[in-house]
Amino acid sequence: MTHGITITPVTPVLGAEVRGIDLAEGVDDARFAILHRAFLDHGVLVFREQTTMAAAAQVEFALRLGPLHEHPAAPAEHENPAVFLIRTHRDSPISNGNGWHSDVSCDEEPPSATMLQVHVLPAGGGGDTLFADMEAAYATLPPELRQRLCRLSARHGSEHVYRGRYADRGAVDEGTAYPEALHPVVRTHPETGRRSLFVNPSFTVGIECLDEAESDDLLSHLHAHCARPEFQIRLRWERNDVALWDNRRVQHFAIWDYWPDERRGHRVTVQGDRPFFDSDGEEPPPSPLRMSIGRLA
Repeated sequence: MTHGITITPVTPVLGAEVRGIDLAEGVDDARFAILHRAFLDHGVLVFREQTTMAAAAQVEFALRLGPLHEHPAAPAEHENPAVFLIRTHRDSPISNGNGWHSDVSCDEEPPSATMLQVHVLPAGGGGDTLFADMEAAYATLPPELRQRLCRLSARHGSEHVYRGRYADRGAVDEGTAYPEALHPVVRTHPETGRRSLFVNPSFTVGIECLDEAESDDLLSHLHAHCARPEFQIRLRWERNDVALWDNRRVQHFAIWDYWPDERRGHRVTVQGDRPFFDSDGEEPPPSPLRMSIGRLA
């Protein structure tokens, strides 16, 4: 039963578009179960033909996925500190998300999911978001490299990202200690059991037990692999679209190509668990994706 919901895959690898439901009107248990299954299956859901969600409605939906996460650096600009205002305009010194990352992977328990509705789009176009599937990135690595990576951990830091980043929003961060965490390079999804790479260029600062040169070389190799277009989808936003993505599986890149225009919306993130690697689990069977796009050259 789809209860009037249409779910259309974007590619065989990642993402699906959802129509036939307006999240602003609320979601009953039966429809939520359909959406949650699709979220786990596709990694990114894009809800089209939406009306403007009140922040309370967005929070209510996100809470069904788990407790909400509060950003460790951005000042609270909404009465609910879990609602993060996404806005970039002609006077912005930076644009949030303008680089490959998994949201706040520097936290000990990084967000599991992110939900964003864009209310204002650049008048001249642009402002797309790229998503990349880290399950596919892991599955298409050579077996010997996968085995090596499953024994490694990487340090995720945020001092270099957050220090002074929100000064234009009134944040004073003198004396603030920003989060840093050690996570497995390959993580096991707590709901599906599938494995994915968990390193990204924005937050991952080094791999433990490797010297600096070897760590940098390996990370550069992995970052280039993760950014392969075969793993990606590109979301061209329409006003009031809602995107819901799984940070345990997906990286994203919000493209800032629209200066001096404005892009604005509300984002809510869901608190995740500490990333882990299931060393007792069996290596998944060869992925059909691996056969379709081949091994890393």
